[in-house]
This record gives sequence, structure tokens and C-alpha cells, in this order.
Amino acid sequence: MTTTPTYAAQRDEVNAALAEQVPAELLEGFGRIVDAQAAVDYAAQAPKVGDLAPDFTLPDQLGRQVSLAGELEQRPVVLIFYRGEWCPYCNTMLRTYGLRAADFSQRGARLVAVSPQTPDNSLTMAEKHSLAFPVLSDEGGEVIGTYGLKYDVASREVYETAGVDLAKFNGKGGWTLPAPAVFVIDREGTVRFVSVNGDYTQRAEPDEALAALDSLDS
Repeated sequence: MTTTPTYAAQRDEVNAALAEQVPAELLEGFGRIVDAQAAVDYAAQAPKVGDLAPDFTLPDQLGRQVSLAGELEQRPVVLIFYRGEWCPYCNTMLRTYGLRAADFSQRGARLVAVSPQTPDNSLTMAEKHSLAFPVLSDEGGEVIGTYGLKYDVASREVYETAGVDLAKFNGKGGWTLPAPAVFVIDREGTVRFVSVNGDYTQRAEPDEALAALDSLDS
């Protein structure tokens, strides 16, 4: 039995802290963004359970090229799409998964995270949370688009008011983001678990992905 806090419990703490620290009008602006994104059926656009996961090759935080096919030659992959190191919910999620890295390793699986931010910002994310897995940069969002998760940010002024200039984080990707998602992919490249939600505060727990990995042998 793990004593690691769940993502949901930590998210609630993040929400409570933001409610105390962030002006109400800014919180309302982000609330409108969440509502608008939650109304988009990204799951309908993304690969489904039973589909072959689209292959890709992207640079990791140290500039090394990492391919999904290459990873799958050795082990199943838990593929995480996140928004960026500026996002407190992404920080919370990746830290939560990182703390459970041993549980994934025990099942022979590899965690791989993808965001639209530049390799330098991916390195910042990896170092900040001591992540022992690849943090890949999909600068331009081509892979994010292939997975049906890509969208253009409409409410730029809300982010800018919060001091977040996505163009600086994403480089040539500019103001595009992914809907957060988790895919469990078996060694044959078949998707065995999917969690996609336009509401970026909602994320799959590590235990959900671990249960999907446990089912691979059943």
C-alpha cells in the first residue's frame, strides 16, 4: 500500500492555495477556460483502446532523440501529455507519477512525458521534480495533433495577466497546448488504457495506469 498522496488530493491543495493567492477575476478567467475546454470531446479525437498508437520521434530534455517504437521494443509505455512546467497541475501530476516510478519499473513499464515546450523548459521540469524518465519536446505540436489533443489558446489575455507567455515556453509552437492525457501502450503498440480530459485540472491517477499494466498479463 502506497503512502504517496493522490493527484486529486494534491490538486485540491493547489486549488485552495490559488484561491487564496490569485485575484478573483483571474480565477474566474481560468474557470471559463476550463469550462470551455471541458466541453470539447477530445476523447473522440484521440486514439481509442485497441487502436495502434501513432509512432513518433522527439528530443528529450537533453536533446537525445527518443522514439515510441524504440521504447516499445523493450517495454510497455505509459505516455503522458502535459501542458508545460508553468502549469501547477502538470507539476503536481508529473511529480505524483515520478514518486511512483518504482511501481512502474516493477511492472517493466516506461514513463514518457510529452509537452509542446522547448527542450530547455523540459529540462527545467525534469530537474525540478528529479524525474527519472524522458520528458520530450513536441515543439510545434505535430505529435500532439496526431493524438487529437492539440488546440490553440483563445484567451491569451488571461494567461498573460497571470504572467504566462506561452510563446516563450513553446518556442515555435507558440500559443498551442494539448488536452492532458495518459495512454498505456503495450509492446505491440496497442493502446490498452486512455484518459483524456479537456478540463486540465482532471488527470488520471498513477493507480489507474498501473491497473492497466497489471491487466496486460491477464
